[in-house]
Amino acid sequence: MATTITPQFEEATYKKAAARLIPFLFLCYIVAFLDRVNVGFAKLQMANDLQFSDAIYGFGAGIFFIGYFVFEVPSNVILEKVGARMWIARIMITWGLISSAFMFTGDIHWGSIATMFHCTDAQFTFYFLRFWLGVAEAGFFPGVILYLTYWFPGARRAKMVALFMTAIGTAQLVGSPVSGAIMQFMDGVHGWRGWQWLFLLEGIPSVIIGALVLVILPNGPKTTKWLTEDERDLLVRRIEEDNAAKGDLGGTHSFSGAFKDGRVWALAAVYFALATCFYAVGFWMPTIIQELGIDKKDLLKVGLISMIPWGASIASMVYWGSRSDRTGERRWHCATGMLVTMVGLLVLAVAHKSPVVSIIALTLITSGWAGCVVTFWSLPTAFLSGTAAAAGIAWINAVGNLGGYFGPDLIGTIRTAAGGATEAAFFALSALALVGALIIILLPKAQTPKLATGVRN
Repeated sequence: MATTITPQFEEATYKKAAARLIPFLFLCYIVAFLDRVNVGFAKLQMANDLQFSDAIYGFGAGIFFIGYFVFEVPSNVILEKVGARMWIARIMITWGLISSAFMFTGDIHWGSIATMFHCTDAQFTFYFLRFWLGVAEAGFFPGVILYLTYWFPGARRAKMVALFMTAIGTAQLVGSPVSGAIMQFMDGVHGWRGWQWLFLLEGIPSVIIGALVLVILPNGPKTTKWLTEDERDLLVRRIEEDNAAKGDLGGTHSFSGAFKDGRVWALAAVYFALATCFYAVGFWMPTIIQELGIDKKDLLKVGLISMIPWGASIASMVYWGSRSDRTGERRWHCATGMLVTMVGLLVLAVAHKSPVVSIIALTLITSGWAGCVVTFWSLPTAFLSGTAAAAGIAWINAVGNLGGYFGPDLIGTIRTAAGGATEAAFFALSALALVGALIIILLPKAQTPKLATGVRN
């Protein structure tokens, strides 16, 4: 390097990179998460308008994760080959267009095609669009996780992932009142129902931001114009050192190597457990809160109370990620988060709909999930690099997100069988969280030793 690199210069360089990248990626993830979950709000009007039963809605909502699962690995491998800027832009633009297309769910006629699948035209359109929305979004989240490995070595990555992933809690905080306002105040404008406006207005930002990705997001530090030559050299050198250190963990670089590594499969099982608990409680949280004695018409109150656990998850992410980076420890931070989620689920199971106890339980669940997920991604990226990182991260995320299909369905099935009682579901989920925590604790060689401090040249 042209000059001796001081700790002050190194810290300033990473702050500069984070300030340029994280806020924009944060914004991208907010619109991604809104487009994924806004169907839950749309259902309040759409199901009645299009004569969708709960079974039709449940299958359509879940089929998103099937498309997501099938195309997750291919999408991330393509990103690693063609570059982050082009592929993330493609992902965002296509999912924005498909999300907006949901406004025409009741207007597209399939004729014999829908009949072949024993569906009405609206039913088939709903299934078709939900599946392709999952296909379009596949690769975004693991793509960003992979992208961050191009910039930040393992010792710094958990905090960056934490700042990026607080978008989930933020999307939940702002998405509920915004979605409700659109459906309430735009209903009937130009002859469109509120749910149609919801899909249109929340799909357009993804298209716009996707186009901005082509202008704003660099493929990596080597091609970044807003870095000086010394800053570029520093970032590239630290990543090369980080990748070299992965050899101490039996790291792999090839596509097939990712699937031969038992740690990848173990972490996929952990993420499945985590996602099952998260989506189960996340999709049912409004119902859980409403059943604490809130008037069914007072949806604003439900939304405001929901802000408590989601707000806590944001604080938990930032704290947990920063602490993990500061101490250099990953595995126990991740496992502890899962155990906190387990405790929250157990408390919720025995709360007997006590408002205070139930809200504390929900806060423990979201806070524990946030602490676990924000340190989780430092584990696979500690021993995977290159194409193996693209494939391995995508596979872990794909398998995990199948929990988005099974988690909510588990609660729905048990509630139906038990006449509305959910205690058995929460006990089952807590057992799943415990299994996930134990796998993390017993996982061999999934964390690099903490880097020594001091000036490195």
